[in-house]
Amino acid sequence: MMAATRRIALGVMAVAMVVGAAGCSGAGSGSGDAGLGAVNGAAGEKKKAAEAAPKAVFRALGDGSTAFTGVQPKQPVVQRLTAGQKPPQFVVFSWDGAGEDSQKLFSHFREVGKKYNASMTYFLSGVYLLPEGKRTQYDPPKHNVGSSDIGFNDTKGIRDTLTQLRSAWQDGNEIGTHFNGHFCGTDGGVGTWSVDEWKSEISQAKSFVKSWKTNDPVLKGEQPLPFDYDKELVGGRTPCLEGRKNMVEAARTMGFRYDSSGVNDQVWPEKKSGIWDLSMQLVPVPGREFETLSMDYNFMFNQSGTTQGDPDKHAYWGNQMRDGLLKAFDRAYEGNRAPLIIGNHFESWNGGTYMRAIEETIATACTKKDVRCVSFRQLADWLDAQDPATLAKLRTLKVGQEPKVGWPAFLKAGVGRNQVASKTPAAAAGNPAGR
Repeated sequence: MMAATRRIALGVMAVAMVVGAAGCSGAGSGSGDAGLGAVNGAAGEKKKAAEAAPKAVFRALGDGSTAFTGVQPKQPVVQRLTAGQKPPQFVVFSWDGAGEDSQKLFSHFREVGKKYNASMTYFLSGVYLLPEGKRTQYDPPKHNVGSSDIGFNDTKGIRDTLTQLRSAWQDGNEIGTHFNGHFCGTDGGVGTWSVDEWKSEISQAKSFVKSWKTNDPVLKGEQPLPFDYDKELVGGRTPCLEGRKNMVEAARTMGFRYDSSGVNDQVWPEKKSGIWDLSMQLVPVPGREFETLSMDYNFMFNQSGTTQGDPDKHAYWGNQMRDGLLKAFDRAYEGNRAPLIIGNHFESWNGGTYMRAIEETIATACTKKDVRCVSFRQLADWLDAQDPATLAKLRTLKVGQEPKVGWPAFLKAGVGRNQVASKTPAAAAGNPAGR
């Protein structure tokens, strides 16, 4: 089983048959013919629509663990901002080490995403698709073969995780990577790995997704994942936010388009080393004099320092996280419109209060006007489509600032860099890295 506790919807299509009664002949036959013509016309339209619809595509890849099934469904149309247009407010909800266990939080938040029209990014740990009996397939840098600080999985855990991964992708979500063994610290942790060692780690993370049928023959009858992971995988987040520099150097040569392993303020992102820096951000902690990283682990660390703190404070801590995230949302939504980046784990720390906080944040933020709750990949698509000069101007806006002259004038040529009005400046922070 997965060492850290992170762990279907079956869609049923009903076919309805409509039976129509024939009309009488004679004087009323004209109306009868008109009715038949309408039916035939509707049938003709359905036939045209069916002919125009994209043909089903399926091509098994490798051992059949994955397959190419065409363009991913439910992707937003990407448009470039027009001159003077106010940017949408993007929010990204992401999950580290995504897997389905007995808590069923993966499946739960998939349903939450559908309810509130929120696409998300699920960072899969590759070893969650590797059975304990095949652990020696993993050769981690600077550690013994078959080592992993988050363990491996069993057949049920792999099957349940596969079910969620399939559905998540078909729902329009992104499957990224949290890599494999989750090694942190100075004793062989990911922060000590070279570029070549990171290339090995990334290659192995891909291989476990692409070969689970071979690694667990009991699962050979399962449906493949409906995507080509060599093309699907375009970003990730490192364990404990360590080792970012060398990871990015490796990943940029292996198809990555973004990374979310750093710590940023709530400002518009930029490309670094050729890929988008979409790191989590410093956000308010209501009632405290500092800000913390926009992640459940960091709120937990600052509140209780343990995953099982005082039960009498669980509700307060969850409310504090929710309110801090919503304060961060509001200062962007009403200010510089910088994307808000939030990270989480499928964990029940402090009685599950952080899961409640995230769900309430999604329900509040994703239902507002001009808000787009998207995956990292979708955000990167939008950023790539924009005029670089527009993005450069947006990056002149600081945390909580909005254009003094208003958005239409600000995003037209000739507006100076200093024409912004301060709202809520970011506070200093002293916090541990994310988990």
